[in-house]
Order: sequence, then C-alpha cells, then structure tokens
Amino acid sequence: MATAELAGKHLVLGMSGGIACYKIAELTRLLTKAGATVQVVMTEAATQFITPITMQALSGRPVYTSQWDARVPNNMAHIDLSREADAIVIAPASTDFLARLAHGMADDLLSTLCVARDCPLLVVPAMNRQMWQNPATQRNVAQLRADGIEVLGPDSGPQACGEVGDGRMLEAAATYEAIASFFQPKILAGRRVLLTAGPTFEPLDPVRGITNRSSGKMGFALARAAQQAGADVHLIAGPVALETPWGVIREDVQTAQQMHDAVMRAVPDYDIFIGVAAVADWRVDHISEHKIKKTAERVMPTFTFVENPDILASVAKLPHPPFCVGFAAESGDLDVHGEEKRVRKNVPLLIGNLGPLTFGLDDNEVVLFEASGATKLPRADKQTLAGALIAEIAKRLPDTSLIR
Repeated sequence: MATAELAGKHLVLGMSGGIACYKIAELTRLLTKAGATVQVVMTEAATQFITPITMQALSGRPVYTSQWDARVPNNMAHIDLSREADAIVIAPASTDFLARLAHGMADDLLSTLCVARDCPLLVVPAMNRQMWQNPATQRNVAQLRADGIEVLGPDSGPQACGEVGDGRMLEAAATYEAIASFFQPKILAGRRVLLTAGPTFEPLDPVRGITNRSSGKMGFALARAAQQAGADVHLIAGPVALETPWGVIREDVQTAQQMHDAVMRAVPDYDIFIGVAAVADWRVDHISEHKIKKTAERVMPTFTFVENPDILASVAKLPHPPFCVGFAAESGDLDVHGEEKRVRKNVPLLIGNLGPLTFGLDDNEVVLFEASGATKLPRADKQTLAGALIAEIAKRLPDTSLIR
C-alpha cells in the first residue's frame, strides 16, 4: 500500500447481513489508513452480526441504519449520502441484497442509496457455496455486471457453515486491494506485462547456495502498480516471502536458469517486459549431490563457475521483442554503469539504483536511463515510486507495442 493512496476519496461502505461482517472492521481500518473517509451504512440484518458502535469507532463517523434517520435535516439520507460519495461499496453483499439490487428494489436505506446513486457501485459477495451456485444468484450477478456494477470476488475456501467452496467473501486486504485498484487510472489498459522480481538462488549442494539481498519489494510493487493501471500481469518471482499482489498471476522459481526458461516461455504473449529481479550472474558447474562436509584435513572446497543466461538481453534480442525495461543495482558510479548497461543490453529504458542502499528497505531512489539522457526521480516509498515508474513506462510505449 502506498502512503495515503486513497486520500481525498469518500466511500459509502454498505453492510448487509452475514457472518463476513467481521471482516469489514479490518477493511474500514485499511481504507481509513489509506486516507479515505468512510461512511458506514448498515442494514438491520448487518447489525445482528456487528454493532454500529464498533463501525462508528473504526470509521470515525456516525453510522446510518434507517432511511428515516432524523439526523439528516431534509430526511433524505438516501440522496445526501450518495451525492457525497466517490463510490458505494457493499461488503458483505448477501444473496438477498444482490437479488434486491438486481431488481431495483428500494425498501431500506442501503438499497435506496444504491438505486439513487450517481457514483460507481462495487459489491463484494459473501454467502454459502450453494447459495452462490444457485441459478437465480448467478442470473442476478450477471445482471449486475451487465448494469455496470463491479463484482469483487467471491473467494473459495472454508465457510462458516463448515462447507468448502465458492462464495466466501474476499479477505479484508484483498477487498482493499480491489477497491484501490478500481480508482487508479487505467493507463495500461489492454497491455500485457511480464515482470521478474526478487533474487535467484544458485545451489552448491542440497542445503547451501549463493543468493543476494534483494527483497523483491520493488518488483512486487511494480506488479501491483501495473495491475492497478489496467494491465494483465504475470510475475515470475525468485525465492521471497511476499504476498502476491491482487489480480496478478504469479510463478515461483529458484535459479537464474529456471527464471530464464519461464520468461522465454511466457514472453511471446506479452508486449512489455520489466526485468526487476536481481539475477545471479554465475552458478556452479556441478552441484554436489550430498551436503559438502568438513574433512579432517580441513581441505577447502573449490568450485568451478559457469555464466548464467542474461534474461534481459535474451528478451531484447528476440525478432519481435516486447518493450523492454531493465533494472540495474550498482554499488557506485551509477551514472556511468547505468547507461553502459542500457546500451549493452540494447533496451530503450533502464532504471538504476544503488542496490546496497535500497535492498530490503521500503523506499528507493532511482534514475531513468534512455537514449535522450538520464532522469532522476525523487526518493519515495517503493509503492509510490512503482506508480510513478509505470506512468513513465506508459508514456514511452510505442503504439506498435499494443498486443502483438
């Protein structure tokens, strides 16, 4: 999450009845932490699962439950509340509420708000698997989508009733990600982006290996930013302990050769390639079948190294390459090494940083190298910086790079 990425946004957060109401407490916290103001509106059924007092404490605003609420001077809460909103989010959206919404019913404050709105509407379904699979529910959801309503989820997994399947509400963090993505400009709509991220691990024996200090945070932030910008995103990740960004397809690898092979298999289907991973330049020629042990004679092991394939250069050399963006983590003389690497790899854009000063941290400072010169971007948290980099990449895309 970038700092205050929803600053200035006002959301009406509508809650219908269901056990998933407990997730909305955390969702409200995430939304307000990101800078949004949240106005909670609850159905009577929702108040049976979590109290309005709890939601008021978390949102910092009075909760509305009745269309006859006298706190609204003109007694038109269904009009006033919706006119202030950048979007209405219904979470959880029960089977009953989806049905009423699909048929334009307006028999309580929340449903009337939805019918009277002049802002986007997002719904986050939550129900038993058989309720979700019911043909009537599927017809209603299809109608909502046809009406331009965003349907987020549902997820699949264990349910409160003890059954397992589709219908489970997205977790609070995933729901937040989907909402944040909704508000971002779709400057990469129609594009397909392939990225690499994290370190690689080159084994010496079954338990030891050579790696580096890359955390993968910058690559994962770029994958998230590209998805938010409307792209279809495929992330090939080295060994890192990071959550997969919302809406991103992830493929895990270990070694540089595995990463190279995965990229070369996937790249024909993509029109942008961003090589963020810190890929090992070398690997041992022969991996020991067993753990290398100390000997009584204290003989030091020796290794013969061979060069790993250059992933970025391999992609750039293709007969019809995607728009290639490389990353360079240098320990010094960035201005010299960054441009030299861009020319050597034959890519239109290379993003350089001083790796030892940024590995594992949550912020970064980079320089963009291209044929016309170098451009330095101000230091920022990695998610904010990722959004800025995606905007810079989008500006440089040739028209011919659209879905090859």
